[in-house]
Amino acid sequence: MSADERRRLAALHEYRLLDEPADDELEAVVRVAAMVAGVPTATLNLIDENRQCQLTTTGFEGGDSPRSESMCAVRFEAGEVVHLPDARADPAYARNPWVTGVHADVRFYASAPLVTPQGHALGTLCVFDSERHELTAEQIDRLKDLAQVILALFERRRQARLNARLAAEAEARQQFTDAVLETIDVAVAAADPDGHLTLFNRAARDWHGLDADPSVDPGDFSDRYRLFRTDGVTPLPVDEIPLMQALRGGAVRGAEMLIQPAGRAPRHVVAGGRRLTTADGTPLGAVVAMTDVTADRDQRGALERAHAELADTIAELRRSNTELEQFAGVVSHDLAAPLAVVNGYLELLEDAYEEVLDERGRQWIAAGTRAVARMQALIEALLTYARAGSEPCRRDKADVREVAGLAITDLRDSITAAGATVTVGPGLPVLAVDPTLLRQLLQNLIGNAIKYRRPGLPATVTVDAECLEGEWRIRVTDNGIGIPEADRHRVFEMFAQVSAENPGHGVGLATCQRIVQRHGGRIWAGAAPGGGTTITFTLPGA
Repeated sequence: MSADERRRLAALHEYRLLDEPADDELEAVVRVAAMVAGVPTATLNLIDENRQCQLTTTGFEGGDSPRSESMCAVRFEAGEVVHLPDARADPAYARNPWVTGVHADVRFYASAPLVTPQGHALGTLCVFDSERHELTAEQIDRLKDLAQVILALFERRRQARLNARLAAEAEARQQFTDAVLETIDVAVAAADPDGHLTLFNRAARDWHGLDADPSVDPGDFSDRYRLFRTDGVTPLPVDEIPLMQALRGGAVRGAEMLIQPAGRAPRHVVAGGRRLTTADGTPLGAVVAMTDVTADRDQRGALERAHAELADTIAELRRSNTELEQFAGVVSHDLAAPLAVVNGYLELLEDAYEEVLDERGRQWIAAGTRAVARMQALIEALLTYARAGSEPCRRDKADVREVAGLAITDLRDSITAAGATVTVGPGLPVLAVDPTLLRQLLQNLIGNAIKYRRPGLPATVTVDAECLEGEWRIRVTDNGIGIPEADRHRVFEMFAQVSAENPGHGVGLATCQRIVQRHGGRIWAGAAPGGGTTITFTLPGA
């Protein structure tokens, strides 16, 4: 099959005429063709790749026949009128079944081709008779005219079908668009070029409590639809209404306003929109989409208030820290110094009156000395706690193993007096920490482990570490009296005490917690294997 034939068949099938009933107009044209030719029979033939389809006939019962037997198929592709007064005289037709009597006894035969504007021959308008007959030139011209009328009817039928399909597609798109507009929770409003409302979707109707009213003048929008600035008091001027801004030609982004229908909670919206135009720039109006940000703005307001409260709290904490530092200075001078004087006079009393003091007097002096020492230790602990929270955390790379060794050196006398053994594991890292605070932290933890040792059992303390998920966990483990499980969560509270046998000030572990938190870590207490306590604290790995 040639390329031309494929294109011809494609054009034929595009009209969708084969095997379809002819309409009244086509039948009328075929009858007129027979009358113009002055013969009793005429037919409208369409020729596809295999057959001749007689779409409609007059004067005989039509039907399909093989293309190879068709008289019209002989020369229709030439695009010229065929006029045979006697078909038996033309060799191309003399043996055709329509001439020889197999299908009919055709003598006179004339056909006008049905040629599309693109040059594709679809078939013919054919007139014939069993008697010899001849057409005038005018009759042949009218036959050509009728062939053009048939092609026009074909084209109208095709256009009607295409228009119906386009209309169905447009209706489907419109239904889809309407469904989207009515389903989404974004309010959509549109206006014509004069600013009169033409569209409110479901969300817009719900938010405004009204439908779009084309009769409302744009100058009355704020009053009719209850539009306000974000202060909730000032009616929105017409030049600030997002739809009007878009209509004037500017792209609107992030415009905020309040919609406050009577009897309803105000709705804070953010709008964006554009002017609508045709492809050639003809104005069609404008459209805006509005998003409800009421909850977001409420949350933002709450956050802003919370930030303000937090700023006030931070300022108050700074003031408190300043006062705490001042208090620490006062304690250091006004309390510690007098206690030192008291302790000195107690020593002088004991030395000066050693010979006249009885046992009770010596006990009283000893009790006073112990009380002074205890008070001095409490003052020192409070000062340490204050400094741990107020002094800057100066980070530097430090070997935790070396810092632990310095803490052990600080505690050498206590370790020797208790007969304790302190072991530092080999896996301690090098981290960015404040070496002074870390040394104080380890000194407190190791000192506590020695202080709260189990009676009759040599104290052993181990310092080791492991890295889990990017953070280092430093552990100080002892074999001492341990901490009851119920008290492990509160031992880091200020002045917390869990041991009646070895009462302390309850400040040491609170200080440890402060130091760890300054480094962005956590600290907790747990049971050691075989009895005792493990204090674990974390430090960032980087």
